[in-house]
Amino acid sequence: MLARMDPKIPTSEYRDIEALIASDESPVGIDAKKTHVIIIHKLVQIEARLERLESLIDGQKT
Repeated sequence: MLARMDPKIPTSEYRDIEALIASDESPVGIDAKKTHVIIIHKLVQIEARLERLESLIDGQKT
């Protein structure tokens, strides 16, 4: 089963994220470095959660 991303982001959250990564100095309107840092940080958090869940499934408590 493939995970599917729900593209329906609540407007308030969308606006918060948009404001966080916006950059008037960038030709595309976002700060690419900040955007990538946020994405990588979130991926590291997800990876840690997944490792904890896998440990629980394997009978190991963390």
